[in-house]
Amino acid sequence: MNNQCCEGVRRAKFSRRYFMKQGGIAMVGLSTVPAFLQRAIASTPAEGKKQLVVLFQRGAADGLNIVVPFAEPNYYRMRPTIAIPQPKRGGAEAALDLDGFFGLHPSLAPLVPVFQKSQLAIVHAAGSPDPTRSHFDAQDYMESGTPGVKATEDGWLDRAIGTIPEENASPFRAVAVGPNLPRMLRGSTGAIALPDLRQFKVQPQSAAMANVVEGGFEAMYAQSVDHALHGTGTETFEAIDLLKKIDMSKYPPENGADYPKSPLGQRLQQIGVMLKAKIGTEVVFVDCGGWDNHVNEGGVQGQLSNLLKDLGQSLAAFHQDMDDRMAEVVVVTMSEFGRTAKENGNRGTDHGHANCMFVMGGDVKGGRVYGKWPGLEDRQLNEGRDLMLTTDFRTVVGEILTKHNGVKQLNAVFPGFDNNPARFLKLMRA
Repeated sequence: MNNQCCEGVRRAKFSRRYFMKQGGIAMVGLSTVPAFLQRAIASTPAEGKKQLVVLFQRGAADGLNIVVPFAEPNYYRMRPTIAIPQPKRGGAEAALDLDGFFGLHPSLAPLVPVFQKSQLAIVHAAGSPDPTRSHFDAQDYMESGTPGVKATEDGWLDRAIGTIPEENASPFRAVAVGPNLPRMLRGSTGAIALPDLRQFKVQPQSAAMANVVEGGFEAMYAQSVDHALHGTGTETFEAIDLLKKIDMSKYPPENGADYPKSPLGQRLQQIGVMLKAKIGTEVVFVDCGGWDNHVNEGGVQGQLSNLLKDLGQSLAAFHQDMDDRMAEVVVVTMSEFGRTAKENGNRGTDHGHANCMFVMGGDVKGGRVYGKWPGLEDRQLNEGRDLMLTTDFRTVVGEILTKHNGVKQLNAVFPGFDNNPARFLKLMRA
């Protein structure tokens, strides 16, 4: 095993204290617990850690039809067939008025109570400042946190968690819920990808690590250099077996929450299980695709409406399920860029620039649409075609990381960016 791989194993080692936390791992009785876990029962888990969930809308979502500037006349001029009607003119199929200027797409109705509860904030005209219209490059820049710089090796979420050292950190400290580790979590922290809690599998974060751990998750930890864990090979495999027994039935959706059966709904439900089980998770990544609607995007009905119905129901179910636990959780959404201000000839939209972001959680000063609105007159558009960007996504995320997660070294998270707190939108309560 080379030095790089050994270091990856060291960073991924188990923290003994998390195995017994609040029954998050199903155990029949003390007699079934490996000896090293019996020795760890008296350990005290770290309390007070807050969680961040990053939801990436892959494909470039149409922010102008998600959060509708219904008081902007040019919006209707440029979108004659796909615009969302004004609240006073469209009845049940109209924008849901937020503040007299902006409204939510009607398919996002489940999020209105969260907004009214002041636990959902929206940032409009936000995103990456890089002008690229390439999905690949734009996603790479937004996940690396260095727009325009292709040489960055790690992701901003990995760097963020790395600025808060934690001795014996949980192996579940940084998790992607899905089949692959995203660019945002690649780096030295040792994040893992969980395709499905019900079929406990963990993907290594690099091809090099995969070569070392051909036997999968068990083999990786069987090779661990953590002596407290290593004990005997039998104890190690027993520990992994216990991890496989995270029992989702012990953490059913609460407060009447009803998650959609869609991939996004089910992944958010599993994130809820992880956070309830208190196995040391601090940052979680989840994504959903399908937002690249060049053709038949639709307005009130259509492809975008279907995607938003799933998004709205999933986020609202997560908020309802977590309830008071949302005091410890923030969910932020982002997409690589927005869409053109004008609809195209196929009742769709093409690759644009600025977009909108949602920020949901108990620490959020919600009930507002943040950001400077640039306008939709032709002279106000980016390159004469897109919503102009007025808020860099790093400003939004930087405020969350600083005030919610306790990151003190933003320059290490977003190198080369002006991370002065004076730039913050003051959307967080802390």
